[in-house]
Amino acid sequence: MEKKYTRILVGMDGSAESLKAFDEALRIAKRNDAALILANVIEQRSFLAVNTYDTIAEERHEAGTKILLEQFAQEATDAGVSKVETVLQYGSPKVLMSTKIPKEENVDLIVVGATGISYIERVVVGSVASYIVNHAPCNTLIVRK
Repeated sequence: MEKKYTRILVGMDGSAESLKAFDEALRIAKRNDAALILANVIEQRSFLAVNTYDTIAEERHEAGTKILLEQFAQEATDAGVSKVETVLQYGSPKVLMSTKIPKEENVDLIVVGATGISYIERVVVGSVASYIVNHAPCNTLIVRK
């Protein structure tokens, strides 16, 4: 018997991997009549050098991310998921997606896409998906290409 999930968190960053994760999370949410929480965490460190001179880049990125989340929320609703929420936070994607957001949102499944980074990159910088698997307080599903 398959586990019944009630609140599913999916990491959405617009990458091909996150689109596959969304499709899988959508399928699971429909099967379980579960709430689907679409989340994006903006890594502020990527804007540090730019922000010294111009905050427009960060504002545009946030606006684009909100649009992305809203579009996928609408797609989920159109596909028959009755409970869809979006979350946009600033900070470390690894930490927020693995611990803070799942606890705040009472999540029982996290679905993320596997990154296309190489072994060396994983060793040096680590993979968000790997970190989530090792630190999340609930089940995690990594969707591969």
